[in-house]
Order: sequence, then C-alpha cells, then structure tokens
Amino acid sequence: MSASLAYIFAGVEMCKFTQSSARFYYNNPKRPNVDPAGASHVRTVDLRSDTVTKPGPAMRQAMALAEVGDDVMGEDPTVNELQEMAAEMFGMEAALFVPSGTMGNLIAVMVHCRERGDEVIVGDLSHLHVYEQGGSAQLAGVHSRTLTNLPDGTFDLDQLVSKIRHGYPDPHFPRTRLICLENTHNIQGGRVLPLAFLKEVRSVADEHGLPVHMDGARLMNAAVHLGVSPATILQHTHTVSVCMSKGLGAPIGSILAGPQDFISRAVRCRKALGGGMRQAGIIAAAGKLALTEMVDRMEEDHRNVKTFAQALLDCEPSLFTLDLAAVETNILRFHLGDPGLSQSDFCERMAQVGEEEEASLGQGVQVLMYPHVGGSVRAVWHLGISQEDTQMAIRKLQLVAKQLQQSRVK
Repeated sequence: MSASLAYIFAGVEMCKFTQSSARFYYNNPKRPNVDPAGASHVRTVDLRSDTVTKPGPAMRQAMALAEVGDDVMGEDPTVNELQEMAAEMFGMEAALFVPSGTMGNLIAVMVHCRERGDEVIVGDLSHLHVYEQGGSAQLAGVHSRTLTNLPDGTFDLDQLVSKIRHGYPDPHFPRTRLICLENTHNIQGGRVLPLAFLKEVRSVADEHGLPVHMDGARLMNAAVHLGVSPATILQHTHTVSVCMSKGLGAPIGSILAGPQDFISRAVRCRKALGGGMRQAGIIAAAGKLALTEMVDRMEEDHRNVKTFAQALLDCEPSLFTLDLAAVETNILRFHLGDPGLSQSDFCERMAQVGEEEEASLGQGVQVLMYPHVGGSVRAVWHLGISQEDTQMAIRKLQLVAKQLQQSRVK
C-alpha cells in the first residue's frame, strides 16, 4: 500500500460526521429572524454560501440585451456562444449548458454508465454522493462504490485500484464504469486537488479503461489558487461539470463539457430530465460574463478568507481551532475550542444583533454562517463580501468572543 493504514484511518476519523450534522447547512436555508434591539442600521455579512450571490448591473444588462432563440432546437446564439467559449476554456471538444451542477453530474453518470446496474467509484464525502439525493441510483440505476476521502479531498490510490471490479459479466457484481472527483472539495473546506494526484488518478483510469468525471462546481477557484488555466487541471479528466452560479456570480446554470460524442448523448439525457430550455440565452448571457469577467476577482475572496482565518487564530480568548495551511480557496471550516459552546449557539450569536452592538461597532452587524460536518462551522466568501465586510465580521467575532468570556467569568 502506498499509504499506511494509520493514515487512512486518520482521514476517516477527521471526516466522520453524524447524519444530523451532515444536514446542517441545508436545514436552515432562510435567514434567521433578528431583533435589532434598537440598532439604527443592521449590516448583514452573508457567509452561508457562495450561492447567495446576486447579478450586478453589468450582468443584468447583458441578460436584458441577450439575443435568444430556441435552445432545444440549437438556435439560441447566446447559449451556443457560451458553450463554445467554455469548451475552449476547459480544453474540451464540446460543452452543454444545463440548469444546475446536480443535473450536470447526474447527466455525466448517465452517459458514462449506460446500463442500469453499472457502478461509479466516488469519494464518500463528495457532493455527488452526499448532497445530490442519491440521484445516480434513484434516477440512473447506477450503484455507487465509495472511497475514503482524506482531509485534503484526495483518496488513497491503492484503495482506488482495489475498488475497481473485474470479471464482467460475472452475474454477482456490478460493472465499474466511472471514477468521479470533486475539485474544489466542498465538505473538506474548499481543498484543491493537487495536479500530481489528478495525473495519478488518470493513469489508473487509463490502465483500466475507465473515464474520469470531475465535479468542478468550484473549478475556477481551484485554477485561481494553483495559478493555472482550467484546461491544465482538466487535461487529467474526460468530462467536467462547472457551476456558473457560485463564486462566478451568475444566477443560474452550469456547464457540462467533454468529448463531442459524450455531449451528443448528454443532450438526450438533459431533455429526459427536464433540462431542455427554450430562450435560455437570457441566463447564458450571465454565464458568458461570469467566465470572462469574474474569474480573476476570486483572488480577493481567497485573501479575505485567510484574513478571517488568521483573526480566528488571533482571537482572545482563544476559542477556535483550524489548520491555516488548509485554507486554500473561498471555503473556511473551523472548530470551536469551548466544549460548552455548540456550533448552533455560536452561529446564532453571530447572527443576533445585541443592545451594546451599535455602541461597540458603530452599527448592528449580522454575520450568517452554518453549522457544518464534524462539529465544525462553515463560512464561504464570494463577490458579495468585500474586504470591509470581512473586517466587520472580524469585529463581530471579537465582540462575541468577549461576551462569551464575560459570561464564563460570571
């Protein structure tokens, strides 16, 4: 084995989470009710997810002026332009505009695994496996075989090899047809898969005649972090699904890209799933602007995350633990060092606006975060969060820490 059992078990222990904690960040999709307690103005810093972004004036104008046609008939010029632009950017032969990343991943599984009872190998903490309602099984009839995701989002390559089924058409077992990756890795805190790891996975896949699909919902964050083009990352995969509606700021839509024959089959699957849209150029125009104008600015998100992470470590009293080296992109996971303070209690305190807040901070500040897996708290930066917002969130954090210290003294 290239990795010791101890290392694998350590990864398992770091990744364990209960069903209730796994559901946390989708349990409370609405903003909590807040009593401003007399504060004349409340500033909201929404760190729940990068899905809360809203299109700005330039994007709205592009949407309003978009030239449109019937996309199911292949006649929407703006959709066609977006697909061509994305295919070139990703180094793929062709691309398809779909309503969501979940649909993009499901279509990829359906195309790669053409028979019911086929099998996909996927990380046990991957979004595709945890948060997409088991669509691969429910809708495609495809069985999932899981690998142990390590803290950096990777998995052990020897374990991957051991999971590949052989001997088809032995009637006892499903047939391995696909390997799936997630980059950046959501549950593991926005971790970026190393290029060397991707190269090794592709080598294993090629040796066994298997395609590799990447759930690249936040692929552009990974590219910015590594300082490389998306195509450099995707040279090690066969297909990819990339979200426009997260850090890129579009209101809807994802791109599924791969070989031309793959996309031809994907068009049929999209139609069967209800994803065939008509004058979709209105939303594709937002995707075009997202790919051309919104990628480089992600560096600001990554800087703001690191600023907040350092503030957590510098906080007095010391209440928080995290690995600063693991903070790579726009997602931050941290733990509470006070056993008497739950994730939910902390998030509620950060979201509440107390009586002394306006005097201390100059205004009410509501910071929205989610309790997350493994006893952690998750915060996500995006284009709606400025450097000033980040500093206000830090000041709120320091105020909450001070209040917690005072309550313990009493």
